[in-house]
Amino acid sequence: MDDISNQERAIELLQQLGLKEYEAKSFVALARRQRGTAKDISETSEVPRTRVYDAIRVLETKGLVETQHSNPQLFRAVSIDEAVNTLQSEYVERTESLRSTLSGLEPVDDGEQTESTHEVWSISGDQGITSRTRQLIEGATEEVILVIGHEGVFTDQLVEQLQSAQERDVTVVIGTVDEELRTAVQDALPNTEVFVSGLDWLSRSTLPGDDTEISRLLLADREAILVSSFTETMADGREHEQGVFGQGFDNGLVAITRRLMATGLLSVNDPETEKT
Repeated sequence: MDDISNQERAIELLQQLGLKEYEAKSFVALARRQRGTAKDISETSEVPRTRVYDAIRVLETKGLVETQHSNPQLFRAVSIDEAVNTLQSEYVERTESLRSTLSGLEPVDDGEQTESTHEVWSISGDQGITSRTRQLIEGATEEVILVIGHEGVFTDQLVEQLQSAQERDVTVVIGTVDEELRTAVQDALPNTEVFVSGLDWLSRSTLPGDDTEISRLLLADREAILVSSFTETMADGREHEQGVFGQGFDNGLVAITRRLMATGLLSVNDPETEKT
């Protein structure tokens, strides 16, 4: 990635973290130099000079910029680590405030039954599916069975979540689509049972014209499942992930997936027989 791309990406990320456009551009301009005047910042960032002062005031309030009251005034950005830690703290504070505020909302009584053992929901997008994967693993108390159908699913975050589950004495069993991925998973999780799944349809379909690739099958505590797949390629070249989430002991989707996974993961006993 060249310097211009890095600069544009940094500005974009700063805006996603709450800075306005001129604030983000001014900070990036200062981060590229040891110090600078409003004129320097304006020339580097293409922010109008009259707006630089407003942006700097906000950045100074946030603890991202320091000012030397000379003539002319000089400004400098705090270190990268300090800036990241400051923004991270603010982000955490805001999300915790959001959690508290949402939790305090009065529920609306619509007269409908809110609890059901039969639930099937669709999820779209890798962020939502990754979040639900984390939720299921963190909520598991007995067993997690995961079949990985695509190497992109196996991230450092997933490794940490599975390790944390094992530390809680949760049994973790992992299946992969091929030997190469199995080796990678086994190296990252040496104390985990990992083997190549017998579910050949994970990576290829026998149906004509069907190029859907199953990305993950997750069964938590034998009562909640998540199935996701890559279905298409988006404009930016990334594959779009879609999933289905089901839960409830009597849920037919869960029962079917149990048996499929028990068939594919040959070293795992059929969950139905284990209950007897």
